[in-house]
Amino acid sequence: MKKVVLGFSGGLDTTFCVKHLGEDKGYEIHSVIVNTGGFSEEELKKIEAHAYKLGVKTHTTVDAVKGYYDKMIKYLVFGNVLKNNTYPLSVSAERLVQALHIAEHAKALKADAVAHGSTGAGNDQVRFDMVFNIVLPGVEIITPIRDLKLSREAEIEYLKGKGVEMNFEKAAYSINKGLWGTSVGGRETLSSKGLLPEEAWPTQVTKSGAEEVKLHFEKGELTAVNDKTFAHPSEAIQYLQTIAGAYGVGRDIHVGDTIIGIKGRVGFEAAAPMVILKAHHALEKHVLTKWQLSWKDNIANFYGNWMHEGQILDPVMRDIEAFLQSSQANVTGDVFVQLQPYYFQVIGIESKYDLMNSKFGKYGEMNNGWTGEDVRGFTKIFGNQTAMFHMVKDSNEQ
Repeated sequence: MKKVVLGFSGGLDTTFCVKHLGEDKGYEIHSVIVNTGGFSEEELKKIEAHAYKLGVKTHTTVDAVKGYYDKMIKYLVFGNVLKNNTYPLSVSAERLVQALHIAEHAKALKADAVAHGSTGAGNDQVRFDMVFNIVLPGVEIITPIRDLKLSREAEIEYLKGKGVEMNFEKAAYSINKGLWGTSVGGRETLSSKGLLPEEAWPTQVTKSGAEEVKLHFEKGELTAVNDKTFAHPSEAIQYLQTIAGAYGVGRDIHVGDTIIGIKGRVGFEAAAPMVILKAHHALEKHVLTKWQLSWKDNIANFYGNWMHEGQILDPVMRDIEAFLQSSQANVTGDVFVQLQPYYFQVIGIESKYDLMNSKFGKYGEMNNGWTGEDVRGFTKIFGNQTAMFHMVKDSNEQ
């Protein structure tokens, strides 16, 4: 029998894939789920049991949370990456990590084919296909839902005919949870107008009043929250989420361009990611030079867009990551953030690398590093070429 490795979530689409590939196509199926922070241990065990009940040969659970941070999220933080100044690439980055692990599993098993349950309507099909084509050259990519153009109703009818028992009720909202945020899709996001109702958000608001949190960064990475230190930044992110999520901060609706050329709209909640990104950016504004900040903005914007479009294996991404890593040498210090229901603000920072240092002067008040005569001379030289331009222009227009 030919072996196929299937990226498996346990939902309707991947459940269909198991029965179709196994019973209709005769493949030996090896399912794999890649946990990027969206599943509890209990949920993972239920998914494993479901896979074996469907008839897979083997099922593998990959804990990719720390690797997800190390390979993707770290650089999104270093670059303060927000797609269209809004979205922290919650699902975009997650899918690429999942695709890479599925591809490595297929390679280890010497599989004849690799499969995923993406439809033909979104970005994920491109991300999975692109990684598989690069990492597994010559290995067949099978996408039953996309290839057969199946409706949800057709999948349900097929599975019921196979005697599959599962919850076929479609939830009012499609939710994808991971370490770097949770996406929320529903009827309100299918058109260009509409807000998600309060009950649609997976994390409900349970805190009131104001609360201050202190985030400590070491060379750009979050290592402590309120003086509680963590062995790995992914743990700090999860801890901060338990604090900030209850305030309902980090909620928004992202409108963006899909890889396949259409506009898309999706809701998301990302309390910890949004607080971290804004706090990190505030610290950088104090400790980096203006040209470091300027070039970082340009390069990070490209990096985020290229990652969103599935191009994580392009070698230019390693080059940009090296730049971003280098830029973080002095990004160390504490950032103080005030949390309130549906809102947060950065109060300020403390860092030994702070360039807003009173010994150099106070903006708008006094200076200790230069004299008035220094500024007169600097200003004349700094504007010299522009002054020459206007003198020449005026003399030729008389």
